[in-house]
Amino acid sequence: MSKGILIVDDAAFMRMMIKDILSKNGFNVIGEAENGIKAVEKFSELKPDLVIMDITMPELDGIEAVKKIRTIDGNAKIIMCSAMGQQAMVIEAIQAGAKDFIVKPFQPERVLEAVNKVI
Repeated sequence: MSKGILIVDDAAFMRMMIKDILSKNGFNVIGEAENGIKAVEKFSELKPDLVIMDITMPELDGIEAVKKIRTIDGNAKIIMCSAMGQQAMVIEAIQAGAKDFIVKPFQPERVLEAVNKVI
């Protein structure tokens, strides 16, 4: 059975890029969200196996969204992504409960490596 993945990014083209990489490799993208608030709602509703979450978003950033999702499901699998490979943000994301971190622009191999490792 293919795993359900929720993609969260405020940029539609980024969501499309990730979805394209995952779909071509047999993964099932079951939902998308454009900010942290929607991400938490969709997580509760869809119960995805994995969330790929941008850090920098309007309304509720990725790190706060991770914290909220982890209160809903302590075992939630989340991979953070950001254009900024800033060490502090990576550490903060991991401390919040993210399992891995990918940097934009995405290398398809790196996205798949992270997804396969976490799932």
